[in-house]
Amino acid sequence: MTNENGTLAIHGDWTLNDYQTLKQRVAEYSGQQWNTATIDIKSLGRVDTAGASLLAKLLGPELLAALTAQETSLPSEQSALLHAVADALMQKPSPEPEKLTPVSQFLTETGKTVEAIWHLIYLLSGFVGQIIATLSVVLPRPKRWRVTAFVAAIQNTGLNALPIVALLTFLVGAVVAFLGATVLEGFGATIYTVNLVAFSFLREFGVLLAAILLAGRTASAFTAQIGAMKVNEELDAIRTLGLDPVELLVIPRVLAMMVSLPILTFVGMLSGLVGGAMVCAISLDISPAQFMAIMERDIALQHFLVGMSKAPIFAFLISAIGCLEGFKVGGSAQSVGVHTTSSVVQSIFIVILLDAVAALFFMEMGW
Repeated sequence: MTNENGTLAIHGDWTLNDYQTLKQRVAEYSGQQWNTATIDIKSLGRVDTAGASLLAKLLGPELLAALTAQETSLPSEQSALLHAVADALMQKPSPEPEKLTPVSQFLTETGKTVEAIWHLIYLLSGFVGQIIATLSVVLPRPKRWRVTAFVAAIQNTGLNALPIVALLTFLVGAVVAFLGATVLEGFGATIYTVNLVAFSFLREFGVLLAAILLAGRTASAFTAQIGAMKVNEELDAIRTLGLDPVELLVIPRVLAMMVSLPILTFVGMLSGLVGGAMVCAISLDISPAQFMAIMERDIALQHFLVGMSKAPIFAFLISAIGCLEGFKVGGSAQSVGVHTTSSVVQSIFIVILLDAVAALFFMEMGW
């Protein structure tokens, strides 16, 4: 730096190698006021971010930015670097947050929620289509079946869940029978407790409780497994090998769920009926034989078929949501937890929603 006739000429290289020397020279000129007419940077040589920060300290970020825009003899890369450093060091006032009325804020949050729900539906629809397309390719070719992964998934999703499903449905069956007996006793119609338990478990509770348990137990496991693979970059390795992650990871889990949930639904129906029969035998003096006779007389086979028909649909959606959330996991452990929670919430919500829609549909159809 040279000061001749009131003009500060800056020349030479301003790089990290000469940082300490340049810093001392800059300190000598600190406190002086400059403008674009008294600064000459035409002879400036190589410059890096360290040198640019010293120039911004010497001249001020605003003046450096103005000089960079005014001086056309500098190389474009050099001008861009100086302008970027000056822009970063400028003390810009933070923008004031926009003030919203309570009504506007409510509408804004509602719009964001609706948009997020639509995005989830859009992604789930596309993923379901991808699963169906992959199934149409894999199922006609037995050589591509992954039997080992399929059987292992059945054990994890079905057999290991049998005890908890049987216990829960047994207790719920006992509670439903007890409540039915308490209410119907005032009408002298305690005998219809059998019909109440049979209808509720064959049509609704058997499949619903099993699906909710699998949504919390299995969908979260699918998300955590696939999410951990994505964090560890195993999915990238699978794609690098020319394999399809949907065929390799999703299809065995989806098919296993579609086999496991009907089995668990059947077990849940039996356990709920056993729990109701036990309460009837203890509280209402209705023997198990009489319980079975009333069921055989009053309960048609279609109620059992209605309940079982919903199980494969619930299983397909639960497994699809669990796997999709696993693929959406980011690169952190926190993301795995967030999407695991999201998969459970979405699965339970979609199961209850579809069950309500199915109940209305079957009621209108008279089934």
